[in-house]
Amino acid sequence: MRILEYTVRPGEAGRTVRAVALKGMKLSRGGFSSLKFQNAVFLDGAPVHADVRVAAGQVLSVHLTDAGQTMTPYAMPLSIPYADDDLFILDKPAPLPTLCSARQTGPTLENALYAFLGCPEDYVFRPVNRLDKGTSGLLAVARNAHMQQLLQKLLHTPDFVREYLAVCEGRPEKDAGVIDLPIAKAGDGIRRIVRPDGLQSRTHYQIIEEGKNGRCLMRLRLETGRTHQIRVHLAAMGCPVTGDYLYGHAEPALPGRFALHSCLLRLRHPLTGETVQVKSPLPEALSALLRDEQT
Repeated sequence: MRILEYTVRPGEAGRTVRAVALKGMKLSRGGFSSLKFQNAVFLDGAPVHADVRVAAGQVLSVHLTDAGQTMTPYAMPLSIPYADDDLFILDKPAPLPTLCSARQTGPTLENALYAFLGCPEDYVFRPVNRLDKGTSGLLAVARNAHMQQLLQKLLHTPDFVREYLAVCEGRPEKDAGVIDLPIAKAGDGIRRIVRPDGLQSRTHYQIIEEGKNGRCLMRLRLETGRTHQIRVHLAAMGCPVTGDYLYGHAEPALPGRFALHSCLLRLRHPLTGETVQVKSPLPEALSALLRDEQT
């Protein structure tokens, strides 16, 4: 259980508990209603009605709990470069799925974190951004519903920046630029395509290294967050991600994965206002692709 506390400011004196919780604590209306129903809202340590007027200096607190879910733990080493009471930033290996599902019953990041935390009864996995099974790198996971809701509002804004490194087959004509191509679903499967009636999708790119084998290393930043956006955009530019078995060709040196890595995650912490920035270096298996000669 996470307890959030907020001290009422002089300018908020006379406002209702509900008003202070929504504006001062940044709770959503739905979230506050749920907490109220659970009798999880307190003023100076005592249960309080939503319409009670507050005074400056009083402490409003809410108890955030999750219903929890049953799953099989999967013990594995986890890299967690950042953690606080409300947020994890995990460095996901590949190939490892992020989420459990009806089709994905084996090891996932979801049940690996469950095992790491000691299989808590109130465990709910709350990823903020998503990574494909074949992509490695940084992923933000909220530790409660309130934090997840606040962080998801920051996605695709300057307050939540994601950058990637990709080894590609070939290179675009320009050393840097913006790929602005609409992306749509290709039928009923997971595959996406560039199509005029698709959703606007923008990816910033810069070539930072060229190999002697026709490959290059690119740094990419997402302005929008479409499914498979980087992979679709680079394939459309004629330089698919190395090992991308869906939009290019599989690479024997990368079994089950492709050469895409989430290398930087920077966000403004919704509760503290501080900037959190984490970096992850390019895995050696991907760096080696720039040195190997193509056959």
